[in-house]
Amino acid sequence: MKVLLIINGPAYGSDETFNAIRLAVALAKRNDTEPRVFLMGDAVTCAVAGQKTPDGYYTLDRMLKTFARHGGAIACCGTCMDARGLTKEHLIPEAPRSSMDELAAWTVEADRVLTF
Repeated sequence: MKVLLIINGPAYGSDETFNAIRLAVALAKRNDTEPRVFLMGDAVTCAVAGQKTPDGYYTLDRMLKTFARHGGAIACCGTCMDARGLTKEHLIPEAPRSSMDELAAWTVEADRVLTF
């Protein structure tokens, strides 16, 4: 089953974003799903490489790398990146710049679409 998760929330300060990525990782570990994550709005900051958080606190860039390592695909809204001054050099390699055209294609191909 193809599952698309569209995440809009900020990287930190919102349990919703953290839980969305946790769900994405869990889906990627299953043999019966093909999950994709599209990061929009403030969520593009989830893919910023080298995040530093307090000891014992999660880092979303590492969680996204785990998601990708288990076969999940990630894309970041290019317009949203531009609005936040981010370039592809700021992001983990697993989360490339993308477009509304790709989001539209992923949406049409998905069996389930979840938004956060």
